[in-house]
Amino acid sequence: MTSPSIGTGPGRALLAVYGLFALAAGARATVQILTRFGEAPLAYALSAFAALVYILLTVALARGARRLALVALFVELAGVLVIGTASVLDPAAFPEATVWSVYGKGYLFIPLVLPFVGLYWLLRRR
Repeated sequence: MTSPSIGTGPGRALLAVYGLFALAAGARATVQILTRFGEAPLAYALSAFAALVYILLTVALARGARRLALVALFVELAGVLVIGTASVLDPAAFPEATVWSVYGKGYLFIPLVLPFVGLYWLLRRR
């Protein structure tokens, strides 16, 4: 019995959510960097990094690149936990929110939940 493709069933929903987050985070970071970069360069650069991770995950999931997707999921999880914790402990360091600030509070905490869902999906199929 073969396991389903990453992009089938619930994997399609995961792929769609990552595509949406890639678009949203990418558009947000682009506007912030082009119009207000001097106000909060760290926050805006981190949002751009998050967008790149989401783009990488979208492509990896769409192409069935399991190892790349796993690495990107762990990078995403580390980013959410590190940036989330740093933004809670030192809010002054983040005068503007990033996608991962306060564990993704501005995005209904979906950035915190998403890597766990992705890891579950990929690891359960093994």
